[in-house]
Amino acid sequence: MTTTEVFLIALLLIFSVPYLLWRGLRTDYYAPLVVVQIICGILLGPGILGAVFPAYYAFVFNPQVISALNGIAWWAVMIFVWIAGLELDLKQAWARRGETGVTAGLALAVPLAFGAVAAVLMLRWPGWAGPNGQPWQVVLGIGMACAVTALPILVLFLEKLDVLRQPLGQRVLRYASLDDIAIWGVLALILLDWERVGRQASFLVGFAVATWAIRALMKRLPERDRWYVALIWLAACGFAADWAGLHYMVGAFLSGAVLDGEWFDRKRMDLFRDHVLLAIMPVFFLSTGLRTQWGVGGVAVLGAAALLLVASVAGKLAGVGLAGRILKWEKGEASIIGWLLQTKALIMIIFANILLDRQIITNETFTALLLMAVGSTMLTIPMVTPKLRQLVGLSKKAG
Repeated sequence: MTTTEVFLIALLLIFSVPYLLWRGLRTDYYAPLVVVQIICGILLGPGILGAVFPAYYAFVFNPQVISALNGIAWWAVMIFVWIAGLELDLKQAWARRGETGVTAGLALAVPLAFGAVAAVLMLRWPGWAGPNGQPWQVVLGIGMACAVTALPILVLFLEKLDVLRQPLGQRVLRYASLDDIAIWGVLALILLDWERVGRQASFLVGFAVATWAIRALMKRLPERDRWYVALIWLAACGFAADWAGLHYMVGAFLSGAVLDGEWFDRKRMDLFRDHVLLAIMPVFFLSTGLRTQWGVGGVAVLGAAALLLVASVAGKLAGVGLAGRILKWEKGEASIIGWLLQTKALIMIIFANILLDRQIITNETFTALLLMAVGSTMLTIPMVTPKLRQLVGLSKKAG
């Protein structure tokens, strides 16, 4: 077969297998389609089906096909991260900066500390730190992965729970928005390259000047043109950040964060995000699954994933619970908010991919983080739904 034909076979697998499992097993309550796609990426990768049927893996996912898939995946995830940056609304967070700062700070710092402790335990054995990873980078990277909240998936879950436009949903989005900025700030710190610090300083200066220029231009353009110019801006920022030694994902996030979401029609933005998730992000999920490895032993990877899941869940619930006590929230609110902020999936996977790209962590560490992200995301809806009903019942009785 030609490379094109094999590539199309790969696309058939990427789109058909997750959809059939999602619909056939009716997993939407605990695993939305995006989570099933991530799981299928792991199943179709070299660690599971590739190990059982090596001939299948060598035929379908040959180097040429993987290169083509990676190109689509890079652009898909850049667009997705750009949208996440664009949709950050810090006005409400600033208006309630005291309460938001306390909650977002504790919701990030406590699970980060728990995850860092778990990372220190993991580093007592070889196979978890990448060849370019200093111990502090590995510990901080794993700790941050345990603290991440996936804002796009959180929005999806809040819509499913019918609380997105309610005060509780808006509060959760405020907390997640601040943490989203912190994630990329920590990533920039981890990726700081002292051998290329001149380039990175030049990038920051150049980016500041370019931001002023692009904002001035955007204000003068009709909305239709803004979409096209924004994609040019995205590609330029991604290239500049990668050239500087940060990562093209850092550039993608910054390119969206410095633009105003109100410059773009909200309905069109929602449709654009949905179309990206539908049409090209599944390729990213599959390419992510292809990077999973079990070289240090399947039991060890599963054990590390379980340890990280406990650190992530316990740390997030403890941090938000402490914030609830300080701010004197109503009974039950801290638990609900803690579980909602536990949602990881996309952003954590992107974060872990970057650490793997820079060889700060190994494929085995990446696999453990990926399994942790899937597990924590799948727990969210089943844990929140009954608690939310109970909270609504208590509110009605109080009323």
